[in-house]
Amino acid sequence: MEQLLAGLRAAGEPTRLRLLALLARGELTVTELTQILRQSQPRVSRHLKLLCEAALLERFREGSWVFYRLAGSGPVAELAEVLSDLIPQEDIVIARDMERLEAVRAARAEKAAAYFRANAEEWSRIRSLYVPEDKVEQTMLEFGARDDIGLIADLGTGTGRMLELFGPKAKSGVGIDLSPEMLALARTQLAQAPLQNCSIRQGDLYDLPMQDETADLVTLHMVLHYLDDPAASIAEAVRILKPGGRLLIADFAPHELDYLRETHAHRRLGFGEDEVKEWLADAGLQIRETRHLPPEGGEDAKLTVSIWVADKAAGPARKPEKAMEFEGAK
Repeated sequence: MEQLLAGLRAAGEPTRLRLLALLARGELTVTELTQILRQSQPRVSRHLKLLCEAALLERFREGSWVFYRLAGSGPVAELAEVLSDLIPQEDIVIARDMERLEAVRAARAEKAAAYFRANAEEWSRIRSLYVPEDKVEQTMLEFGARDDIGLIADLGTGTGRMLELFGPKAKSGVGIDLSPEMLALARTQLAQAPLQNCSIRQGDLYDLPMQDETADLVTLHMVLHYLDDPAASIAEAVRILKPGGRLLIADFAPHELDYLRETHAHRRLGFGEDEVKEWLADAGLQIRETRHLPPEGGEDAKLTVSIWVADKAAGPARKPEKAMEFEGAK
């Protein structure tokens, strides 16, 4: 009862209601919120602090940036959603805030688009080397789409495409990447989808910002060939996977396109089926299937995409060891 009352007291102020209305539409930085509210950063930060203390909001850091969003879990998380739904969108102040929010999103989208344009030619060249991406995605959906997905974690999320695929089928989703540029691009893609049940976080694939056994589905889509220690990243992915959960890996089969090391920072020139199966078995997973998608098209198409499907044995989930900032996070 006391937590509920504290949440109501914290929300009972005009600026804080405006903040709840804005953050119900996605995560925003302090700077973006000050631009929308037309208030000083110290003042906005004070309101945010009170809402976080009341557990209505979540705060997380990416480098020097701090983001806020509605609480995704906790005793008063539902209150935050209810309050934001009750705020009249036709109110003059709220309507103006929403217009400014769209302007902020447009600026963010343009920045992300500029990054995409700068790299689109190289990405297109890579995609031309293997089977059309939609066939890879269809296969991922075939193996991963379930009716009971609670949390999907997409590791090395890049543009956030796996969240776009699986997000509508899951209760919640989180994409993790180390690159600030890719995080910005993924965040823009999700806002345009829109997928309000999904979020983006900065994190190391060898030390994920998530608790043990919290994800129902984990995806590693075209990620392993960039890593120094793919086996370690798989073990870390298994750590966050719930008993009965599924891990999906899509990556290249062994190839001889050595120039990809220099021009695209590929650490590994694909992976053999048995090599990945050994890593999965060592991590304690039960291997369900491996499927190979050979290249299609012209002579330049030389890369086969392999997809590995593995499950974690069902059993009693361990009690979380650390408090969560959002569902599934450390």
